[in-house]
Amino acid sequence: MTIKRLDHVNVRTARIQEMSAWYQEMLGLKPGWRPDFKIGGIWLYAGDDPIVHLVEVAEHPPVADNLAIEHFALSAEGLGEFVANAEKRGESMRLSRVPNNGPIQVNIWDLDGNHIHVDFDAEEVEGSGLDI
Repeated sequence: MTIKRLDHVNVRTARIQEMSAWYQEMLGLKPGWRPDFKIGGIWLYAGDDPIVHLVEVAEHPPVADNLAIEHFALSAEGLGEFVANAEKRGESMRLSRVPNNGPIQVNIWDLDGNHIHVDFDAEEVEGSGLDI
């Protein structure tokens, strides 16, 4: 057996429409086909892949101090455009560089406080005007 890739992340939320809009506007994901499950939800796609599955719950899930999964990460292109969009939207973010010329990580948090980092190739810093 060989693991090929991470398929998707499942996020429970009591604010399904607002969260869907946030993921679309902040990460550029698009809503798409979803099986007819007995619970409400929205699948958000990157290209042909449904990578974020929002699941509707009645109450906002509690945020624990000792999360088993601390974040999920996405690879992307367009660092300058991404940061400009986040700044325009007033999003809280933290930029960092992985040592040894690793990727640039832009850490963001969705409306329910879920931590996401979006990784960009280190070369994208050149000419971006960003001081990382």
